Amino acid sequence: MLIDVHADAFADQMDNEFHRRFPWFVDQWGSREGFVCVIGFDGTEPIGYAYGAPAIQGREWWREFIPAPEDPSTFHLSELMVRPKWRKQGNSELLHRALLDNRPEALAALSVDTEHPHVQALYESWGYRKAGDSRPFADSPLYAVMVAELPLSGPRNP
Repeated sequence: MLIDVHADAFADQMDNEFHRRFPWFVDQWGSREGFVCVIGFDGTEPIGYAYGAPAIQGREWWREFIPAPEDPSTFHLSELMVRPKWRKQGNSELLHRALLDNRPEALAALSVDTEHPHVQALYESWGYRKAGDSRPFADSPLYAVMVAELPLSGPRNP
């Protein structure tokens, strides 16, 4: 289901090798201790999902950008994806909140493609701040590394 939603969400980019490797990323994240995934549905139709896992202490990928706070426990948000038909309806915030509300970690971290400043602005409206830029793989986009304190302080979708 995750792979099918990804293929729909990135249908215009599936000729890109990076996007075609998505099943590998799902396997990597899905095997992490504490992996959590929330899926939204419209009836029986999956509309999108969000997933991630707690960071291994000392291996948080945001550490090169900001000093570790007193409590560096971090939840790494790997994917937040909404299929085109259900975008711009508040579903991304609902999925995001469902994944992160009530997390025990002190921080949430994610990365967002710098070619999508509107997505970065959306995360900023939810309480994230940009810490730096990173290209984790040679063929990946340049990402803005973003960090937020938990619990989130940004607006809630009604």
